[in-house]
Amino acid sequence: MSNDSPILHPITHDRFLGDVQALARAIEAGDWAPDMLVGVGRGGLVPAVYLSHRLNLPMLSIDYSSASADAALTDVAARSASGTRLLIVDDINDSGGTIAALRRLLAEKGGDARHLRFAVLLDNSRSGERVDYWADSIDRDTDKRWFVFPWEALATQQAIVDEALSVPDRLA
Repeated sequence: MSNDSPILHPITHDRFLGDVQALARAIEAGDWAPDMLVGVGRGGLVPAVYLSHRLNLPMLSIDYSSASADAALTDVAARSASGTRLLIVDDINDSGGTIAALRRLLAEKGGDARHLRFAVLLDNSRSGERVDYWADSIDRDTDKRWFVFPWEALATQQAIVDEALSVPDRLA
């Protein structure tokens, strides 16, 4: 690999479990309690499943970029509009693009933002979007590591590097 290659930083399974526990404790300590979790595909699905078991809450999954996203987004928006408190879970809030898109799409479908919260394992303090719960935070101005979560560990190193290089603004 060249000097332009990203610095890959594997997240261990033990750290992942600790981060899920930290999220659960933060949620339990707050004055807002979710009725259901929504895992964001792909990166938020595994943390949402673990958090669902830890909090003993049901879970939905959503992939806003897939062909079937419209029905799932409509369902999530309708649930929030009816008063169901939904915690949307993703792996990382880096640029804020995913969270911004979900907020916009759910609002367009009639979702009620008062019943939506967001949780991530890793929050970039420089992100364009804020989240309600996070296990750890980074400052992308100084931290250029590319985080490799346990569920990504079976990908080839080249696939991971290619994904990292596809968003050079996070690495520069």
